[in-house]
Amino acid sequence: MDKLDLLDGIARISVFVSLLLAFFLLTVKTENKLANRLFAFFFIFSAIDLSGFFIHVYIGEHQNLEIFRSTVCLLQMPLFYLFVLAVCYSDFKLQWKHLIHILPFIVANLLFTTRIYLSIGDGSFLEPLNQMSEIYFIQVLIEFQYVFYIISAFLILKKYKKIYLENYANPTVSTYKWLFQMTCVFLAAHAVAALKNLIRYSGFREIFLWTNVLVGTIALFVTCWLIMKALNHPELFRGVNSKLKLTKDILPKAEEKPEFVNAQNELINNQIILLKQYMSEKEPFLDPSLTIQELANQIAIPVRDLSVLINHHMKQHFFDFINEYRIEKAMAILKDSSKNELTVLEILYEVGFNSKSSFNTSFKKYTNLTPTAYRNAS
Repeated sequence: MDKLDLLDGIARISVFVSLLLAFFLLTVKTENKLANRLFAFFFIFSAIDLSGFFIHVYIGEHQNLEIFRSTVCLLQMPLFYLFVLAVCYSDFKLQWKHLIHILPFIVANLLFTTRIYLSIGDGSFLEPLNQMSEIYFIQVLIEFQYVFYIISAFLILKKYKKIYLENYANPTVSTYKWLFQMTCVFLAAHAVAALKNLIRYSGFREIFLWTNVLVGTIALFVTCWLIMKALNHPELFRGVNSKLKLTKDILPKAEEKPEFVNAQNELINNQIILLKQYMSEKEPFLDPSLTIQELANQIAIPVRDLSVLINHHMKQHFFDFINEYRIEKAMAILKDSSKNELTVLEILYEVGFNSKSSFNTSFKKYTNLTPTAYRNAS
């Protein structure tokens, strides 16, 4: 099979699979409809971008349409960025200010209007298209835009993870892991695409054609991988409230008066004693969906104060603070000979975990042993 025919076939399959995934995201039932719609349009525009490998067969001499189609890729990363925000933050809503993300797309098409769109239309188009300064500029713009949004996505995920660990005790951090994996995959895939664009101007036509085949194949595999993820996790995960602040942002300013410092330290020590006593007696950690807001309500301490108390004064994330009690409870059950009939799976659910993998990871972190090895050693 000729390389061009192979590329054509791969591109057609990639476009079909991308549109299939977009259809799935638009029709699947989920609470986070906005995230699904943003991601669906991301794949619709990806399909339009990938169609560039074969669309010339259908548009014929209408080069204006082909040029316009090539600028659609400037809408992909803004949609991905907004999708990450919508998944991470349950209260995220689109606002008028978000229209700024389509500015590069508008600028590109305005830039093309005089020397490209109008010239193609009236027959005065003289300079080879891929040697025009406008084309170089747009390609550089695409690369800068991609880097900007990838870095922005990583920064959002970094903040999301910190907020999650400081405010939630559910050990299933699927949202962060999935989005982080996806962002890394997109970064790696685009690195190959950027290399392909460099080879375009090297004069090595054979290598350029094979890199095109490679890019099309990677796009197909990435889309198939995302389909498998979507089928296994149609719920699109849990977000956090964007109004939650990191502990470092809500720490009170230090007072220099010794009497104030002593009174503050005494209050903090009393709160820590109260908190530990409540955790031991009432065992709120047995609730797998416990949040710092819910615990604050239970012990009648303002949530801001409780967040500072645990995350700053006790030097632990809320996530680790709660899991430590869960692991201690699990250790007590595993050492209890009267409860040997309980399986590890039953124990992890009993102490507040909802995933065997997260339980094993947390247990080994605290004991350096797996639950089964700990039971056998006890």
